[in-house]
Amino acid sequence: MNFDIARKRMVDSQLLARGIKDQRVIDAMSTLPRHLFVEEAMAAQAYSDSPLPIGEKQTISQPYMVALMSELLALKGVEKVLEVGTGSGYQAAVLAKLADRVYTVERIRPLALRARKVLDSLGLLNINLKITDGTSGWEEESPFDAIIVTAGAPSVPPAYVEQLKPGGRLVIPVGGEAQQTLIRITRNADGTVIREEWGGCRFVKLIGAHSWRES
Repeated sequence: MNFDIARKRMVDSQLLARGIKDQRVIDAMSTLPRHLFVEEAMAAQAYSDSPLPIGEKQTISQPYMVALMSELLALKGVEKVLEVGTGSGYQAAVLAKLADRVYTVERIRPLALRARKVLDSLGLLNINLKITDGTSGWEEESPFDAIIVTAGAPSVPPAYVEQLKPGGRLVIPVGGEAQQTLIRITRNADGTVIREEWGGCRFVKLIGAHSWRES
């Protein structure tokens, strides 16, 4: 399979055709080898218009959703970003192309170790990864210019807003176990927040002390 052709088709039909406009997001996803972030047996499906299983009952997000969430962060290249839910590492790789420093947390050790290996192989050296309960954020490295959460929560864990800089942006799916709404929260200088809704979505559950409990 020609992955370069598949990647270009993904960008054209899934991102550009659906209104993704941030050229830096488009450039990042035009170059990153998404097929390396899935199991070898699923590499041919890596650029398809859907999420894919990556083991441990987790998924790599649909390309359009990765692009939309990245675009909503409005990154310029100088930011310090927190990602909650490393998973395959693909979203962290996109963020590494868009921000100065990326801090990503994953609660499932095998996924974290696999993601670290792929990220290192691509020379993405501005990513710090920690295995921990992501619902508490990463307090010792806060505050962050932006926070992205790649799992659905019943409500916004308080730590995320607290760990945002003034003017910082949080993108998170919020709702029930089967369906959520994509939310962007912007923290004002006075500590108040602006909350915007960006449509329906479906993510795996955000598991931890301040979200869903593991069943």
